[in-house]
Amino acid sequence: MKTVILCGGYGTRIRDVSEDIPKPMIPIGTKPILWHIMKYYAEFGYHDFILCMGYKSDVIKDFFVNYEYRQSDILLTLGTQSERVIPDVPLDEKGWNIVLAETGLDTLTGTRVKRIEKYIGNDEDFMLTYGDGVGDIDIRKLVEFHKSHGKLVTVTGVRPPGRFGELGIGDDGVTVEGFNEKPQATGGFINGGFFVCKREFLDLLRPEENVMLEQEPMKKLVAGKELKVFKHEGFWQPMDTSREYALLNDLCKNNKAPWVKW
Repeated sequence: MKTVILCGGYGTRIRDVSEDIPKPMIPIGTKPILWHIMKYYAEFGYHDFILCMGYKSDVIKDFFVNYEYRQSDILLTLGTQSERVIPDVPLDEKGWNIVLAETGLDTLTGTRVKRIEKYIGNDEDFMLTYGDGVGDIDIRKLVEFHKSHGKLVTVTGVRPPGRFGELGIGDDGVTVEGFNEKPQATGGFINGGFFVCKREFLDLLRPEENVMLEQEPMKKLVAGKELKVFKHEGFWQPMDTSREYALLNDLCKNNKAPWVKW
């Protein structure tokens, strides 16, 4: 199963930290938050990634194209213009398959997902998340839950501050009956990303329209009762502000980062 990561936005709310790099490349510890997200999925056995890029995509490309070179010891013979990676140095990320997809500079999230449709198999479910948030979600249980109910999309519901999209959950505890993006106040579960989607979900997205994933596509799912919620009571934290950036780095520095399973 492939993991699609939205990492093409401008990151305007955290521009004081990310002026020269795209938001997903802001470092948490010694690695970008995007790497942390990918590493987390890989810990559950998911190594196939599709990165939906836009703003400053060259920075993301450079990081991964030169990843092995930068992480490894290099043998040089001066004067011969020869160099090679020393193969005995272990690299934990070997085997990651990464599609670096150009999805447009000003493309909205729903359309970014539509533009990578060709990389999703005809009968393949796929995972979808944002490139700016981490958590200790049990990915294995999330996927099992998604497969158990047979609906088009599963969204992970979390309980952070009230500035995020609130989920109205029905009496059965798992059917989403409302999707209110960024309400004034909230006391329940909100959209934490970490979606699992059936391939057919892509049919709801029109290539000629530039749409937010969190608007019309989600409303269509709700209307058709095709959106279920996987409730997560544990850690989840986005990185939208310099304060949240400092928090995540502090957790990582003090070995208290709940998402670090490696």
